[in-house]
Amino acid sequence: MTVLLKFIHLAAIAVWSGGLLVLPFLFRQRLGLVAGPELFRLHRFVRFIYVGMASPAAFIAIGSGTALIFLQTTFLEWFSLKMVLVALMVMLHVVAALVLSHLFEPGRSFSRRAFITLTTAYLVLITAIIWVVLAKPVIDSDQFAAALFTPGGLGQLVREILGETRIPMP
Repeated sequence: MTVLLKFIHLAAIAVWSGGLLVLPFLFRQRLGLVAGPELFRLHRFVRFIYVGMASPAAFIAIGSGTALIFLQTTFLEWFSLKMVLVALMVMLHVVAALVLSHLFEPGRSFSRRAFITLTTAYLVLITAIIWVVLAKPVIDSDQFAAALFTPGGLGQLVREILGETRIPMP
């Protein structure tokens, strides 16, 4: 069961990552196109990549990854770092949706700077996730958040930041 779930997880990650990497290149193709068959074909193709491939793959990757967490009980600091990086990847997935929702309006284009920025962000995140998973770096949380991992530590940290909060009792 675990091996099949890992295979599904890795395949979904590959499709999701590939879809995210190709989107900036497709967004850049919008440059210079005016309303017409070529623009509509590009729009349909980009929507298919995002809605038909990358988004379902992201859903499957996150779902299978969540199942793997409980099957393998992976609760180490490197895994927390991986989860932060995956959360950033999800946010950039949403950025692609925002670009897609406005890019094909009349007079819009995807600048070279936006292309380089988004492509670089995807490459850095995907590479960082792969590195963290393969290297499984030893991260000593006691050096930067010792109190956070003790019972009641998160509540104590919140009280230090926000001050004492009182919940009104009826």
